[in-house]
Amino acid sequence: QVHLVESGGGWVQPGGSLRLSCGASGLTFGLHDMMWFRQAPGKEREFVAIVNINQGTGYADSVKGRFAVSRDNGRNTVSLQMTRLNPADTAVYYCHARHYLNTETTYWGQGTQVTVSS
Repeated sequence: QVHLVESGGGWVQPGGSLRLSCGASGLTFGLHDMMWFRQAPGKEREFVAIVNINQGTGYADSVKGRFAVSRDNGRNTVSLQMTRLNPADTAVYYCHARHYLNTETTYWGQGTQVTVSS
């Protein structure tokens, strides 16, 4: 059974930083592209960042230059370093795994809340 478990969420003031982590088990981590999505209250879930099996990265325009995604295949973890946070970044952040070949094989974590406010 596949488990994706996010951690590191919490409350931070505008301009602050947080680091999210996602630990994966039950899957061949190195064969999965890993992504972060987020969902703000009343809004649809949206893509945030991706790190693929070759360590290539990509970001939503709204977070480019402020967020950095990375993966550690030895520890089956993916991280999201978030800096210069603003209230618009407030959301539940979800870890997402997608098999690099069979892209219909996907998994979601339960999410971790990030709140940015003064």
